[in-house]
Amino acid sequence: MSDNIEQDYRRVVDTSVGTSFLPGTSIEIVRGLQAKRVPRQVLFDFDGTLSLVREGWPEIMVPMMVEFLTETGTSESQDELYKLSHDFVMELNGKQTIYQMFRLVEEIEKRGGTARPALEYKEIYHQRLMDRIESRRDDLRTGRVEPTEMLVPGTMELLTNLMARGAVLYLASGTDENYVKEEVELLQLSLFFGEHVHGAVDDYKSFSKAQVIQRILETNNVDGAELLGFGDGYVEIQNIKAVGGTAVAVASDESGRSGKPDEWKRNRLIGVGADLVIPDYAECDRLLAYLFEG
Repeated sequence: MSDNIEQDYRRVVDTSVGTSFLPGTSIEIVRGLQAKRVPRQVLFDFDGTLSLVREGWPEIMVPMMVEFLTETGTSESQDELYKLSHDFVMELNGKQTIYQMFRLVEEIEKRGGTARPALEYKEIYHQRLMDRIESRRDDLRTGRVEPTEMLVPGTMELLTNLMARGAVLYLASGTDENYVKEEVELLQLSLFFGEHVHGAVDDYKSFSKAQVIQRILETNNVDGAELLGFGDGYVEIQNIKAVGGTAVAVASDESGRSGKPDEWKRNRLIGVGADLVIPDYAECDRLLAYLFEG
């Protein structure tokens, strides 16, 4: 059983709440801006919020869970194990990957199996995922594919405009930090984030998005009202709202890049208190005018 340093999903808003849109846009306003100060510190999640390099990761993780659960000799069908695994994998999405592995360990032991250490399962998952996405990484490395093709639409424009407004940008990801830093380089995002790239480490207690946020506020001697955050996972939205920041839910359609919000993400992120919902950054000029100028 893990020490839960990252909070579980906690719905605080009824998703049937009335919302509105900035006129002529797909920018959905869940609640009006509360902060009176211009945001100077801006935090981003990585996978699904900026990067699409790992799009399709559940198609690796869920079958792996089913494989190891099947080895326990359970009488459950493959369909039953798939649904179980898919549900808890997505329920924990947004937390560090290790938490999904902790849950796998618990489910194996519930069925009388002998589980390996959670870290070992994480390493197996990462190797399988890297096998799947290595061609994407190689395409970026060799220049066969432009970074914009593996970024949420409008990412470069958004980051450029934020820097032009004097904002300092930070990145905090539940993916292991070594992979995040490699992919930041491949996607040519280092210019925007510099040394402010943070990700999960094997000593999972030494990293959380909440800890990154606290360091941002303490280092810059500011309070949460000056923090703006973007994410497609509940953890960063929840953490940003906990300190009084403004949270933009990025309900990205990772596989289709359709410009339409993913409804599962939208509902989930509204539920933890997101202030706005966007499908991508295609309308970043309107979005930033609203966020910075009111």
